[in-house]
This record gives sequence, structure tokens and C-alpha cells, in this order.
Amino acid sequence: MKKRGKGISSIGYATGFFGGGDPNQAEISIKMDGTLDLIMGTSDIGQGCKTAYRQIAAEALDVPVESITLTNSDTDFIPMCMGAFASRATFVGGNAIIVACEDLKRKMREFAAPMLEAKPEELEIADSKVFVKSDPEKSLGMADIGGASNFGGAYLIGTGAYIPAGPMVPDPKTGAMPLLSAAAFAACIVEVEVDTGTGVVEVLKTTHAYEIGRAISPLVCKGQINGGTAMGIGMALSESAHPYWPSVDFAADSLGDYIISTAADMPKEDSYEILEVPHPDGPYGAKGFCEMSSNAQIPAITAAIHDAIGVWITEFPTTPEMILRALEEKNK
Repeated sequence: MKKRGKGISSIGYATGFFGGGDPNQAEISIKMDGTLDLIMGTSDIGQGCKTAYRQIAAEALDVPVESITLTNSDTDFIPMCMGAFASRATFVGGNAIIVACEDLKRKMREFAAPMLEAKPEELEIADSKVFVKSDPEKSLGMADIGGASNFGGAYLIGTGAYIPAGPMVPDPKTGAMPLLSAAAFAACIVEVEVDTGTGVVEVLKTTHAYEIGRAISPLVCKGQINGGTAMGIGMALSESAHPYWPSVDFAADSLGDYIISTAADMPKEDSYEILEVPHPDGPYGAKGFCEMSSNAQIPAITAAIHDAIGVWITEFPTTPEMILRALEEKNK
């Protein structure tokens, strides 16, 4: 017999990490053709920070994103980064980029001032050019600045660093300290079908909502939701998230033992909504997002299985064997 059930969950997820401080540095320079080199230390392990970082820099400098290249591949010369963890890349690294871009803009105004016969404070940078505020026709394009500086013996490079504000050590009396830069939130509704004869669970439908501050790249967010849904289903139903559970003797030796979700396991219906409530400390209001995209599905699937068969199974992955044993115990 096949029985259907629905489950819902809601979660909060930390952005950034306060424990030992969480600094990030950034560098950006202008080349002779007016394009810009952004150098970061954050590794892109699928979270899409290469895209988000270029977008943040493009916004800060008011230039096309296509004019910015990003290098983050050599630990010998890249700036300081604490790492790709804790959904921190966009929040902490993005803020460092904004500081670096402001530094570069200051240096560009200082360099361009004699050429435009104006004071640095009389200049503005927007729409891929430097111009006199009171006379916008007096302007220099990015290629003009890049060519003049690189061939004129100047190296225009902006540097920046960011660390979340607040105490980095616990209060000696109370032990209190901030633990995160910002919190993102999500909710998930899942509909499942449980085969009481085999114990197999099929996820039929998922509906999600994510409040992530501001979506720097909605397309990347969509990809994270799709991937997170697959990961959440896998951890709920087939993947042993702890590799040595219940003991080291059960460690997975290969993907033949560690069963990940595939396209065949994705729900037939999947819909989502991104809610934007800009965070005052995030770069252009953004929070972290990636890791939380795979979290809410797990408790929602657990609740949906309970709704279908009337049994709570509080371990995951919830395997067919667990379901059959639970049903057997229920029917005694």
C-alpha cells in the first residue's frame, strides 16, 4: 500500500563566523585597457562566489560585470581569507570588495584630477568613466585612466579588508558574544509517498521559501536551491551524513556504498520563492545562503513520513529497513 503525507519545517542559518574573528581582504586594480583585476582568497567550491564577487565589484565601481576578471587560484599571492565555510563568502568577502573598490576610486580620482583640471573631490566615478560633477562632459573613460596610469608609471590598485563588528571574545562575566554576522531563514513543505510493503519513500513535491537578505545573483541562487534540494533528499533518505555511523566499521569505501541523490530522485514538482529583506551590514543587503539550501528538506521529509504512516523516525537517513521495522513495531 502506498500512503501519502506532508511535512513542513522552518530553519535559521548563520552567516559568517565570529569565534576567532572572521577577516577577509580584497585587491582590485585597473589594467591599461580599462578592465579590472579582482584578487580574492576565497575558493569557489560550487557556491558561486566568483560570480557574486564580480557582480559586487561591478556595482561598487559602476562598470559592466564583463569588465572584471577574478583570480583566486594561487595561495602564494592572494589576499587573506579565512576560508569557504559558514556561508560567509558573500557577506564577509563582499564587504571587503566594497572597501577595496572605494580605495581604488579614491586613487583614480586623485590620478585623474590633473588631467581633468579639477580637484579630486570634484570628481565622480559612474557609468564606466571619471567626470567632473559640475561639468559631466569633462570625463575620462576607464581605458583612458588605465592607459594613462599603466604607461605613466602609476599602479592604481585598491585594497580593502573587512571583519564583522563586535567583540571577538566572550564576555568574561557572562560568556556572551556574537556568534554570527547575520541569520538567514527558510521554510520547506514536502509531500512524500511511502510504500508500506517495501519501505521506499518517494518525494513527490517540494515547496521552499528563502529569506537571504538580497540575492546578488538570482540565477546562482536558483542553482543552489536545486542542488540543495537534491542534497537534502539524499541526507534524509539515503546518505549517511556521518561517514562512520554507527561505527568506523561501516565507513563507506566508494560511491557504491555512499548513495547520493540523482536527477531520478528529484521531486516531480518543485517550486521556490526568494524573499529579500536587505541586511544593514551585508554587501548591498546580502546574507549568506548556500549551505542552508540543503537543510530544511530533512526535517520536512521526516515530518511527512510521520504524516503518511503515523510513526516518528528520528534518525536519518530514513532507510526502507527503518520504515519497515517501525511499521512492524507499530502493528504489534
